[in-house]
Amino acid sequence: MTMTGCVRGGLALAAVLFIATPVVAQEVADIHEQRRERGSICFTDHYHYGSSSGLPTKKAATLAAIKSWADFVDFEYGGAWTSWRRSGSKSIKCSQAGIRGPWSCDVSSRPCRGGR
Repeated sequence: MTMTGCVRGGLALAAVLFIATPVVAQEVADIHEQRRERGSICFTDHYHYGSSSGLPTKKAATLAAIKSWADFVDFEYGGAWTSWRRSGSKSIKCSQAGIRGPWSCDVSSRPCRGGR
């Protein structure tokens, strides 16, 4: 196969995977029990976790931990499930190292998506 053929084949495979990814992500999400809550569809008892460390403020550490949570949820189930605001049973625990030390946070929540 020529280099051009390899590139075309690679691009075609990437396009198929890009189109199929939301379908596969939803199939993975469907292995978890779900229910309608507050106008959303939520996992009933499956939590995801995120964390942060070494940040100068509690707010920065909280936001970084939530981003960590959302990034992993996106990886597993796709973008429809990544809304922290919409998620259920949220927990945020933060601590500071010393009086002026850096902040760290751990978050957990049940992913939810729009209720369509």
